[in-house]
Amino acid sequence: FFSSRRRHTRYIGDWSSDVCSSDLPQHMHERDAILVDPMLATGNSAVAAIARVKQTQPKSLKFLCLLACPEGIQTVRRAHPDVHIYTAAIDRQLNEDGYILPGLGDAGDRIFGTK
Repeated sequence: FFSSRRRHTRYIGDWSSDVCSSDLPQHMHERDAILVDPMLATGNSAVAAIARVKQTQPKSLKFLCLLACPEGIQTVRRAHPDVHIYTAAIDRQLNEDGYILPGLGDAGDRIFGTK
């Protein structure tokens, strides 16, 4: 397993994400890559992370999440039509703050107990 950190910036009506650090192995052309994120909301962080992993030229690349929404799926498909998305559930929409509705709450807060 290798990890990345994200930086989020909110512009009026839009969210932007970039992968600000990552620890990826060399010789990814010999490996299959599975990018895992608990939630696929706006899709912007997934698009950035997929682009970063693609720079290493993996043998194959898949995106795996627990919960997604139509907007996030559309964003990823538009940017990376060659990447298959696997999810346990698709909720109905995003709200104006970029949260999935009805959603699970903040996945990071749930995982790390920060709220």
